[in-house]
Amino acid sequence: MESGKKRRLKRIFRDDNRTVIVPMDHGVSIGPVMGLVNMQGIVDTLLLGGVDAVVINRGIAKSVDTGNAGLIVHLSGITKHCPDPNNKVQICSVDDAVRLGADAVSVHINVGAKQEDRMLSTLGKVACECDDYGMPLLAMIYPRGPSIKNQHAVDVVAHAARLGAELGADIIKTNYTGDAESFKEVVSSCHVPVIIAGGPKVETVREVLQMVSDSLKAGGAGVSIGRNVFQHENPTKMVKALSALIHRGASVSEALKILGESE
Repeated sequence: MESGKKRRLKRIFRDDNRTVIVPMDHGVSIGPVMGLVNMQGIVDTLLLGGVDAVVINRGIAKSVDTGNAGLIVHLSGITKHCPDPNNKVQICSVDDAVRLGADAVSVHINVGAKQEDRMLSTLGKVACECDDYGMPLLAMIYPRGPSIKNQHAVDVVAHAARLGAELGADIIKTNYTGDAESFKEVVSSCHVPVIIAGGPKVETVREVLQMVSDSLKAGGAGVSIGRNVFQHENPTKMVKALSALIHRGASVSEALKILGESE
């Protein structure tokens, strides 16, 4: 790997080759939801927790100070009001991200969607541009579309992860398959780091922490969790709990204690 990518990846991954990323690109797809009204405020809160990197859109990156956290500029978007909200289109360029001082860029691909071909074309094009600039590429790649019966099935998740790596992504973000044994199949068949998405906001924090802990046991490289962090009643503590799991090998019980919660 060329030196530019290596240097930038060190701003996202710690020495243990793991990372805690909080994506906050939701303003494009679903608007200014709870937790993302004051963007500088939530970023400051996450920084206090020791977040490793954040994902934001170009317009937010222009005005928000991300401190010592890695800056990942998201290149994809579509709104929930679109007739086909699975059809993510490119709304920002690698050039733009370079000018903004990004440490990486991210592209969203829905495998199995009607416009999968266009999204894959975008991923391939962006991957080539990233190589030219020494810019790491995070592929947010999910099995999601009419032909996908189970978005968490190991065969389709493994295919999605491998597809992103095959087309040049340096980091894969995808769905967790539900247990460590099956997720190990995803990780072992992908030659780049695999991190898990958080999915919809869940009822209990313990569910999130257990999922993260199990993914790490399977060889996962960390998380990219949004709503279950920025909509938590204390995002700073939530980041600290995730960081304890991911970087210090804490147990779920120990992470719950950081949040002031019991078993």
